[in-house]
Amino acid sequence: MANTLDDKLAELQDEATSSKEDLAAERLHRKQRLACGLRTMGRLHLAEGVAGHVTVRDPEHADRFWVNPFGKNFKLMTVSDLICVDHSGEIVEGDGALNQAAFAIHGQIHQARPDVVAAAHSHSMYGKTFSSLGLPLKMITQDSTMFYDDVALCNDGSGAVVLDTEVGRKMAAALGDRKALIHQNHGLVTTGGSVDAAVWWFIALERCCQSQLVAESAGTPIEIPEEYCRDGFKAQGSDVAGWFQFQPFWDELVAREPEFLD
Repeated sequence: MANTLDDKLAELQDEATSSKEDLAAERLHRKQRLACGLRTMGRLHLAEGVAGHVTVRDPEHADRFWVNPFGKNFKLMTVSDLICVDHSGEIVEGDGALNQAAFAIHGQIHQARPDVVAAAHSHSMYGKTFSSLGLPLKMITQDSTMFYDDVALCNDGSGAVVLDTEVGRKMAAALGDRKALIHQNHGLVTTGGSVDAAVWWFIALERCCQSQLVAESAGTPIEIPEEYCRDGFKAQGSDVAGWFQFQPFWDELVAREPEFLD
């Protein structure tokens, strides 16, 4: 068993024993899913201006990740637009600029969590609004139970533009082994074993934040009993469930905007 993070990364690299052709195919697959995830978030109005980033770990080089270039519209993203960044913040492939916040946050998460293949963050309206309350997500709808005991809170660097890797490190530490994080006065970060899962968790958590804000503005929502929360999480909180929930978005985009694959 690996004793250090470096050992774990080396272990992941050793596991990539497939041929170069297989690795290239997996890399293309991940990049296509990344471009689709970005376009989907853009279409759902979860990205504003130049803020926001989604990353996916390279299948061959565990210390590198692919990310959207700084300033490129989410809704227009293509595979060829994506850039590859290593854990020192150097662009090793691609021509676009790197959003330093993407490196500060995602770089630290990918280093701290070798199991995380992808991570998503943007300044979505309800996520950033909910984060200003500094409160946990309540289990008030069936959908919210997919996040039962799986959302962390962090107030380190709250409200600051996250360009400091130390803040990113604290965010990663607060995330722990959970799949989602609410960063106070900033917004949401979600992770997954695939781009599909990470993006779906972001979409779902944004909607859960919206639901709680609306419910609490109208009264005092009734919370779901713990045993039902556990059952709900078991039914819909797994990584494969997150992957599955994203497939309709993939199917729609392939049918309507296939140019993103290039």
